[in-house]
Amino acid sequence: MMLQKVELKPKRLADYGPIVGDEVIAGIHALARPLQGARVVHVNATAYGGGVAEMLYTLVPLMRDAGLEVEWQVIEGTDEFFNVTKACHNGLQGMDIPFTAEMKAIWQRYNELNATKFEGKYDFVVIHDPQPAGLLRYHSGNGHWVWRCHIDTSHPTPAYWDFFAPYITDYEATIFTMEQYVGPGVDTERLSIITPTIDPLSPKNAPMAKGKAREIVAGFGLDVSRPLITQVSRFDPWKDPLGVIDAYRIVKARVPEAQLALVGSMASDDPEGWYYLDKTSRHAGADFDIHILHNFHGVGALEVGAFQTVSDVVIQKSTREGFGLVVTEALWKGKPVVGGNVGGIPLQVVDGKTGFLVNSAEECGEKTLYLLQHPQESAHMGANAREHVRQNFLTTRHLADYLRLFKKLGG
Repeated sequence: MMLQKVELKPKRLADYGPIVGDEVIAGIHALARPLQGARVVHVNATAYGGGVAEMLYTLVPLMRDAGLEVEWQVIEGTDEFFNVTKACHNGLQGMDIPFTAEMKAIWQRYNELNATKFEGKYDFVVIHDPQPAGLLRYHSGNGHWVWRCHIDTSHPTPAYWDFFAPYITDYEATIFTMEQYVGPGVDTERLSIITPTIDPLSPKNAPMAKGKAREIVAGFGLDVSRPLITQVSRFDPWKDPLGVIDAYRIVKARVPEAQLALVGSMASDDPEGWYYLDKTSRHAGADFDIHILHNFHGVGALEVGAFQTVSDVVIQKSTREGFGLVVTEALWKGKPVVGGNVGGIPLQVVDGKTGFLVNSAEECGEKTLYLLQHPQESAHMGANAREHVRQNFLTTRHLADYLRLFKKLGG
């Protein structure tokens, strides 16, 4: 048995020319020329839910269009494994939680199992995040192996970092989202910094007519003639949906017609999400202007795009954040974002220019209220926001960064 391969539809680099410019596309082809036919595989924990899967859905087909032979494979696991890896995710981000010998044994056992199913010869292997980080140790594979960390490991709980550090050290290269996220003792000579990006042509981010977007949002019971505040995120303590509800209540006291949409995605590798969804619902109570929705309600990429398009203000009140692609998506749609002053959000939300950075529910509520009450300034910020993303956070830049790294490793 082999690891599950994710089937993907083709994408064409040429289609991105009208958005990013023909010079950018020509530069990608120039970077790819020495890498023609190189065999590449990306390995992660899930084919849906979360930013990593979304990025791979675009990055892999575009790498193929540039002339590389690329696959995407997903590791296998049961609830016992994914409960442990969720704890690892939180522990590496600094949550003070225990890491028992049994938990370590479960992680190792599943990594060994998946390593036996990992077959084929590759020039470049990119392993994403902590879940499959042991594959290299247990596979001793050929080619250039890269570990791509999408989370903030700057202040990890020591028990977790001490366990993972030897596995990370095995890799020829590491990729982190920001320099501030790099864990203690990571070799800077083998380090690359690559921020995530969005696909401007995906169903979620492609231009959508306002009328269609309103129709989709109204279908979930919202009144599109009234102000709408939205946060799109997993139901996760780091995303602070309870704090978003508190901020909304501050707005609601001044703007009684305001509505809040909390739009999430329940991922296969996140059992904790269901518990936090229930906690969020309890905090919302009987306020029928708070709409809590997720993919099991039929909310997919298109619907998320519609909510971002229709919203007056988008919030991302994270207390810790890897990067925050949902921020990028909202900015790309010309929406100012009120975001937590953490992680990759300040790279995107330029305070006072593309939105506002906040440190509390009170600040979040005040800035959201300000944007609702100053629609012209909000529209100006939204225009700045879209251009900021076009220049810095679209998938073509991400592809170019990977090609540069492959060229460096292969050269």
